[in-house]
Amino acid sequence: MITGVFRASYAHVFQPQAPKGDGEPKYQITMLFAKSDQASYQAICAAMNQALEDGVQKVFGGHKPARPKMPLYDGDGVMDNGEPFGEECRGCWVVRASSKVRPSVVDQDIQPILDPNGFYSGCYARASVNFFAFNQNGNRGVGCGLNNIQKIADGEPLSGRTTPEEDFGGRNVWNGPSTYGMALSPTPSGPVPPAGYGGPPQNPPGYASGTSGAGVGPVPPVGYGGPSQNPPGYASGPSGTSGAGVGPVPPAGYGGQSQNPPVPPAGYGGQFQNAPGYASGFPPAGAAPVPPATDPVTGMPLYGSVMGI
Repeated sequence: MITGVFRASYAHVFQPQAPKGDGEPKYQITMLFAKSDQASYQAICAAMNQALEDGVQKVFGGHKPARPKMPLYDGDGVMDNGEPFGEECRGCWVVRASSKVRPSVVDQDIQPILDPNGFYSGCYARASVNFFAFNQNGNRGVGCGLNNIQKIADGEPLSGRTTPEEDFGGRNVWNGPSTYGMALSPTPSGPVPPAGYGGPPQNPPGYASGTSGAGVGPVPPVGYGGPSQNPPGYASGPSGTSGAGVGPVPPAGYGGQSQNPPVPPAGYGGQFQNAPGYASGFPPAGAAPVPPATDPVTGMPLYGSVMGI
């Protein structure tokens, strides 16, 4: 059947919506018919009753359900869970329709509406639907299948969103210059880099100050690439420098005239010094020590000449 004009609610006609809990996603819409539209109400009731009668033999096994579930609700009453319907349902008959197949949505000229924003909860439409009996998982009654939808007029969105005309029309129409944004809006830029970013390279600790050329690494320490700095223990001055590729310069005199070692103590390498009890001069090889002269009176050893002689 083709319904009368209704207000769309919970319109999911471009993307399927899964029911609460487990269930197969479906395209669905809730149709709000004004109670003043008696023609639509009577047509819906007649179609539901006919589907119920047809289901007695085909679906319900010859017995009409005592309390069949029906897709028509009183918007001024309560839902199946006992909660009241939303404010938008007041004064309306509520019918829910769904389909596993995406319905075609067209405008008054029967041109397809492809933009999901073109059909929304709150606009006015009519639809082609079919009522059928069902018996599933102990639930028996009549359902409403959704076929195609035709949008008739715009309306206040039930999602709370406003239309562009409401936002920018009427007293909100822009009367300023067309270049206002371009004249005052700065060029978009990213985050401000740290101080010194993009200027002369900042040398890391331990490197000499100054700048380096494009593509050049950090400036090496002072003296790098100049005269060699001799390590401790090496001679300084001209004799302490090295040429390119030469290792550290050895101390002055290295490789030149031999430097004598420290001068030995007095007498070292001179005349042999005899130990006490030995005569002056070198004793002959293999000879026994020569005893010193003695005083004939006292018998004491004499060193040198006899006292008084």
